[in-house]
Amino acid sequence: MISSRILTAPSILSADFSRMGEEIEKIERSGGDWVHVDVMDGCFVPNLTFGPKMVEDIRKYSTLPFDVHLMTVNPDQLVQRFAEAGADYITFHLEAVIHAHRTVMQIKGMGKKAGISIVPSTPAFMLQELLSELDLVLVMTVNPGFGGQKLIPSCLEKVRYLNQVRQERGHRFLIAVDGGINQLTAPQAIEAGADVLVLGSAFFLSPDPRSEIAAMKGTKFV
Repeated sequence: MISSRILTAPSILSADFSRMGEEIEKIERSGGDWVHVDVMDGCFVPNLTFGPKMVEDIRKYSTLPFDVHLMTVNPDQLVQRFAEAGADYITFHLEAVIHAHRTVMQIKGMGKKAGISIVPSTPAFMLQELLSELDLVLVMTVNPGFGGQKLIPSCLEKVRYLNQVRQERGHRFLIAVDGGINQLTAPQAIEAGADVLVLGSAFFLSPDPRSEIAAMKGTKFV
């Protein structure tokens, strides 16, 4: 790992949409580090969620970094709008683009941190030509589209691979994991080399989200 500090990024996909402002405030109040925003278009994944206006409207409820995850076709067409809406990190899917380097440069050109995500069926070595340019790699540990799924253990091998390459080549990107992360699976993800834990129902359905965050951050490995 490049840092001994584990970051938590509760995903508002699992929040109560009717109380989104309060849910955002709860993330910060409970000790979360980022706000993870899953943008789904009903094409790349079989679900619909948020547009740029949602990000713009909820931006005022928190000073935390907004990590916008574009699970969409043609993410290039959305980068500028989400950047202007208040995103800090913009992550798109390798599977959704042909010219991934161009999209990374587009994000960086807007003054934002650039991330790429891969679904469970995409091998991590497909990213090797881009790793030097990235701020974040998001490894999906479930098939994206819906919350509440169980982590696919084999996906953690990709985290190990990325962590090894990062150390060998001196890259500085963060590794995030998204899907089925809870108090049982977080230690496995951290041991594999993850820096950022994306939490869904484990946070928003918890009777004590502050304790949930504390438990995640308290998981340490030598």
